[in-house]
Amino acid sequence: MITRWWEIKVNYIVELEDTIFWRLQEFGCQGTALMEEQSVLCLKGYVPASTKENMDLAALSLLLKQDFTLANFAAPSISWQLIDDEDWASSWKDHWEPITIGDCFMVYPAWIKVPDGLDKLIIRLDPGSAFGTGVHATTQLCLEALEMRIDQPQNDLILADIGCGSGILSIGARFLGAKEVWAVDVDPLAVEATIENSRFNNVDNIKIMEGSITKIKSTADFKFDGIVCNILAEIIKPIIPDMGEIIKPKGWAILSGILVEQSIEVSTILEQNGWTIAALWKKGEWCCINVRRQ
Repeated sequence: MITRWWEIKVNYIVELEDTIFWRLQEFGCQGTALMEEQSVLCLKGYVPASTKENMDLAALSLLLKQDFTLANFAAPSISWQLIDDEDWASSWKDHWEPITIGDCFMVYPAWIKVPDGLDKLIIRLDPGSAFGTGVHATTQLCLEALEMRIDQPQNDLILADIGCGSGILSIGARFLGAKEVWAVDVDPLAVEATIENSRFNNVDNIKIMEGSITKIKSTADFKFDGIVCNILAEIIKPIIPDMGEIIKPKGWAILSGILVEQSIEVSTILEQNGWTIAALWKKGEWCCINVRRQ
């Protein structure tokens, strides 16, 4: 039986990217993507057709228009259409190419053969509907920060990956020499993608669970050396106190999914919760905040 999906398309405004992604996720979208069509960027979300009616989509459209108006932008262009499961799962693959990230990494789509002789750490991915192909600036910032943080194998280093998506950061951390990674995501499709990508890259010692940081708090009976978290700033802010509860006294964290304009607010909350800002790296409109415990 073919599953049908609503494909929702919203025109891209970099200042409102965080808000649009949040709206789509709150609406129930099980996959989101930034795409280019006819030289125009747009954001797309995918939600099972059986769960939403046209009236629901019209209500979402009104909320997005309110968001744009409050931010002093013209009303967005919003459209939606029904598509079959196989269209969503495969159409974007035609446009994804291998990408070099930092000094160490190359990310290769699972369906493209890796040439011999590459002097890089090769991460092979088929993310499905999960976030984290390596194309987005926030994923690149996190991998580059991990590369700087884990500059040699550390046999006792245990990390937590909050919002693991495709598993790209967990796999990257293991390739760099981390002993173990605990990866969680509230999206079951992301959990499945992380499991499959870990197997595909022959990577072990990644403990993958469905849930959030509270799942790690209730499961792990030890403190972590480091945390990586590449999710929306609006989700990061309320879990910052929880991060302090699972980290060692001299631990560190790499946080992204944060717009540059949101960095001051997020940094303030971090400092109020016992973190010191070690570095802030930018790529376009996005930033990655590197912190350590005081």
